[in-house]
Formats: sequence, structure tokens, C-alpha cells
Amino acid sequence: MVIRQGPIQTGGMAQPLPSCRRGLLLILLLGGLLLPASSLQAGETGGVMAVLEPGEERPGGAATSFKAVNRSVFSHPSATIDFRRQLDFRVGDGVFRKLWTSSPSSTTASDGLGPLYNARSCQSCHLKDGRGRPPAAGEEAVSMFLRLSIPPQTSQHQDLLSSLRVPVIPDPVYGTQLQNFSVQGLHAEGSLRVGYSESPVDLSDGETVMLRRPVYGIDRLQYGPLHPQVMLSPRVAPQMIGLGLLEAIPEGDLLVRADPEDADGDGIAGQPNRVWSPDLQRIATGRFGWKAGAATIADQTAFAFTGDIGLSTHLTPASHGDCTSAQTLCRQGPTGDDPAEGIEVPRRMFDLVVFYTRNLAVPVRRDPQTAAVLRGKALFAAAGCAGCHVPRHQTGKAGVPAELAGLVIWPYTDLLLHDMGEGLADHRPEGLANGRQWRTAPLWGIGLTRTVSGHDFLLHDGRARNLLEAILWHDGEARRARLNVIQMSRNQRHDLLAFIQSL
Repeated sequence: MVIRQGPIQTGGMAQPLPSCRRGLLLILLLGGLLLPASSLQAGETGGVMAVLEPGEERPGGAATSFKAVNRSVFSHPSATIDFRRQLDFRVGDGVFRKLWTSSPSSTTASDGLGPLYNARSCQSCHLKDGRGRPPAAGEEAVSMFLRLSIPPQTSQHQDLLSSLRVPVIPDPVYGTQLQNFSVQGLHAEGSLRVGYSESPVDLSDGETVMLRRPVYGIDRLQYGPLHPQVMLSPRVAPQMIGLGLLEAIPEGDLLVRADPEDADGDGIAGQPNRVWSPDLQRIATGRFGWKAGAATIADQTAFAFTGDIGLSTHLTPASHGDCTSAQTLCRQGPTGDDPAEGIEVPRRMFDLVVFYTRNLAVPVRRDPQTAAVLRGKALFAAAGCAGCHVPRHQTGKAGVPAELAGLVIWPYTDLLLHDMGEGLADHRPEGLANGRQWRTAPLWGIGLTRTVSGHDFLLHDGRARNLLEAILWHDGEARRARLNVIQMSRNQRHDLLAFIQSL
């Protein structure tokens, strides 16, 4: 079967700085403007230069890592954790890398895999704690999978969605995501297939950029047809750095930036996703995942253990993973439940993975003070990018681990949902997020994607092959910013990209 990704077209608050420095002033005054071409074309070098603000070179504040830039640059601990907790970080890293096996097994500390799954370890998707990628032609997907759901079919379905107790209604046979691997004796559900066509985007200086339009298909469905109204959403694994710092931003600081009705008329209408948190045992603001579908790192970790690897946790006690009642043999298979806890990932092991994930450090920026980067910073603000990719936040203190509390950080996100236009739409709601909305992705570390992950594929499905393509896919609330980038001269785009690469 072939599924097309819709008609794709190209196309309390963070605390203020003590003074209005020139760079911040540009962000506040120019961030929402659509500048005329003559303004953006003023001088081949861009004309205006921002300043490097105090501490900006350390995106994670005092927790920033200063380790050497190599393939392991995303895998270092927060600089603020003490020596005693370094061991917990290393043990958590070991669990993150652990290859799980099927049950029954003589390795009882590592059994419980599947029975259906997408990966055998956390690191299989987040290799070196970096980004996943779409599968190459003829390759089985590992760090990318398809989310599945259907529209509500009954009043009970609608009530569940309205209460926010569940974010989606699963496909009755295939569940909430396509599992392309299985333990011995079972069939995998199917295989993801991705194809591309290309569409040109003409820039104002005569350059043409080709954008890849993805077409998704599923080969070898093994458990019958998908529901006729099934909605698919392809997802690549995101990078892992700085998650504890994002979790530590006070909820009120995120909510005060929300403007779902665009009351200020700037064209940006960010809204929070609100989700049920098994960790907090309440409805909370979503922060993690491409549509902000998880409120805490513990929630996101539990969802990944169960959905991706098929392992039960104290927050997601489903020992058969994503197997549905229609998959009888899958539900009847043996589990790896620990006799004492009745789950496959014991609490202590789970907590170590959460600690590891929470403390993966953001690397120090590279050459943030160069003229090209500072010109690019001014252009980033002037184009309107900072309207969603909010540069600066401060972590809270109440209920925040001491090593992450009270830090000024530079993640370049508001963690809110924004309409990104029809071209990026997956037409699959998740919680309060509709089919055109995505959470603003943090930009810190984005310039190290190739160093860590060996590729430059960006966006939720890896369709963009570089930063410029990713920008040109922006639309909807980001349309104004995209048009500003299209209007830039070649040298101005070079400076803009130099700035983003420095993050």
C-alpha cells in the first residue's frame, strides 16, 4: 500500500536580561517583521551586526560541556553533576546501550524484548545520542518509524480524547506505531518504505533549491489491512542533549508565551500541548517529542521503552508492548517480567536511564564571536526566526535537580506547538496538537549533526538534507520568516546559516 503525506507545498516567563543589549533589542524589535527586499539587501555582508551576549557561548549555562568536538560530543554529562553522580550517569549510559533479548532467556536482567519492536536498545535509534535518519533504499528502518492512529469511532473514543487521558486512538490491529521487527516465531507487522520526488524553490538571487517531497508506503503487512481511516506520521529519533534543562524551565514561563488566537497580531500563534503524565499523575504541558506528546523525561523514557522496544515499566506496565488484542499470538507470548516488580525494566534501572537522559550535556558553541556568525544572529532575529525559536530561558529552582537549577540557557525554542503549513502537515492529531502543528525544535547542537550522526537530515521525517532546505520547508506561522530568507542575498544566507551552525 502507498500512503502519501498529503498535498505537500514548498513553500512564570523567562527572566529578562539585566539590560537591553543590542542583540536582544534586534530580537524584540525585528523578530516579527517581514522586511522589504531592499532592507535585507543592504550591503553584501548584511550591514547590521549583533553582539555576543554574556554567557551565550555556553548554551547549557554552567552545565555546558567543553569536551572535544568529535562523534561523542553529545554523550558527555552535565558539567554540574558531582563526582558521586558521575557513576550513576555511566551506569545509565550502559542501560541506554543495553541490547535486550526475547523471553525466556538465561539473561534474565536483559530479557523481555518485544514481542514486536522497532529497536533492541535505546541507542539503536539515538546512536551516539544523536539524530535518526530515514532508511536508504532497500534498508530496514531503525531510527525512523511510523506513528499510527485513527479518528474517534465511538462516543467513548471521543470522551477519552476530550479528557486528554489518551492522546490518540490506536489502529485496532496495528496499535500506535508500525513495528518492523519481531521475536522468533512471530511476523513483524510490516516494513516502512520511503520514496521522494523533488520540487524547486527559487531564491531572490537566482539560486534554485530542490526540496524532497516524501511519499510513504508500507510493504508486507502481516496482520491484515490497516483501518481504512488510518493516519500515519513518520518520525525520526531526535537528538538527546539538554533534555533535563528543557524539563527544568518553569511551566509558567512556557504558558505565558502562548498566544493561540494570535492576539498580538504578529502571525505567531503558539499553544501548549496538554497531555496526561503517568509520571506526574495529572494533565501537564507537553515538552518532549515532535508534537510535545510527553510532559516529563520519565514519561518519554517509559513511552519509548514500551512502544519502541516492547518493554514494560512502572509507568507503562504493558509487558507485550504495542501488541493489540487482535494480535493473539503476540499477546500470548512469554514476558520478561521481574518476579519482584512485575515489570521488565526494574525501577532502579529505569531511574538510571532517566538520570542519564536528563544530564546529557549541551556542547559549548564553536566560534560564536566571528563577524559572519554575529551578522547571522542579527539576520536570524530580523527574519522572524526568534519568534518561535526563542533564544534564552532560565531554569527554575523549585523541584529541579540542584545541578540544573537556576541556569540561564540558550536552547532556541519555546516548546510550543505551531502551525507549520500544509507542506509539513501529517494530518494526524496528537493530544491538542492538530495535523499541521509541530513543537518548536530546539536548535542547540544542530551544527554538530553531521559530526555525531554522520548525516545532515533534519525535520521530523528527515526530508531536509541541510539547514537551508529545512528553513524552506517552513510555512504557516513561519511563512513570513521563510519569505525573508528567500529575499536574502547569497552572502546574507551564508551568514544566517553560519550562525545556526554555530549553535
